[in-house]
Amino acid sequence: MNKPILAVIIPCYNEELCIERTVKTLFEVLNTLIEKDKINPDSYLYLVDDGSSDSTWEIIKKLHSENKLVKAQKFIRNYGNQKALLAGLEAVREIGCDCVISIDADLQQDEWSIEKFIDEYSKGFDIVSGIRNDRKTDTLFKKTTALLFYKIMNLLGVKIPVNHSDYRLISSRALELMAQYHENSLFLRGFFHELGLKTAYVHFDVKQRFAGKSKFSLVKLIELSLSGITSFSIVPLRIITVLGFLMALFGFVVGVESVIEKIFYNNSPNGMTTTIILLCVFGGIQLFCVGIIGEYVGQVYREVKARPRYIKEAELK
Repeated sequence: MNKPILAVIIPCYNEELCIERTVKTLFEVLNTLIEKDKINPDSYLYLVDDGSSDSTWEIIKKLHSENKLVKAQKFIRNYGNQKALLAGLEAVREIGCDCVISIDADLQQDEWSIEKFIDEYSKGFDIVSGIRNDRKTDTLFKKTTALLFYKIMNLLGVKIPVNHSDYRLISSRALELMAQYHENSLFLRGFFHELGLKTAYVHFDVKQRFAGKSKFSLVKLIELSLSGITSFSIVPLRIITVLGFLMALFGFVVGVESVIEKIFYNNSPNGMTTTIILLCVFGGIQLFCVGIIGEYVGQVYREVKARPRYIKEAELK
């Protein structure tokens, strides 16, 4: 088997404090794998600047001028981590590679686990997903919300492994299949898991960030989960149908009970407080259901407009 050309995608957003060290460290990993005859010497890094407002892009241009195996593109504005990953995947497909690994710019994910990804790829796996061993580096709040995210996603039909991140390897075959999907908001964690290709898993440790701050907030986590749910599951819409039926059934039962009390016991139901509470509860449920439907309508609205996923300002090849 020929040694594969590996591309490593690094999404960047305001990472001026760590990007230079990250590139240097990743080249150490690549050079080690080249020496072990596991990857081709033409393997390269591809950085995607997601509309940074600091000097990230200037640093990337300097790195590219020093080493042409550092390739990159810059967005005209910030589009988000998923769009940056998509842009990187589409770019390396065009440039050419046998497999591609995506990793965060802060290198909290263990970069030396890349060798394990390559080993699994060499066994014939098209997708190798990274699973973090634990969440010791997270705050209690982040740990709780992250676990809740995976639980909700799985309950609603988006089957992704717990603690799976966007640290993964995919083959050129998977890249070609991805190119057939033109939807605007492609939820990659769900997409690659549902694709059906031969998949392996690599467990890795997570380190503390050595510089800068995480750009992944609770709001972005909620946005990511909503995108994943509306892209891959219609379970919430079915829940709304069941809720509607149960509310109608409840109303029917209460109506029958009121008629029976009036006819047989000459007793009219009363209780203004109970009526107000029921109105608030059912009104709240209805608004919640309308909100869920609105998310799906909004997803359809974005897809129908067919706007570009992202706009490139510059590219270095």
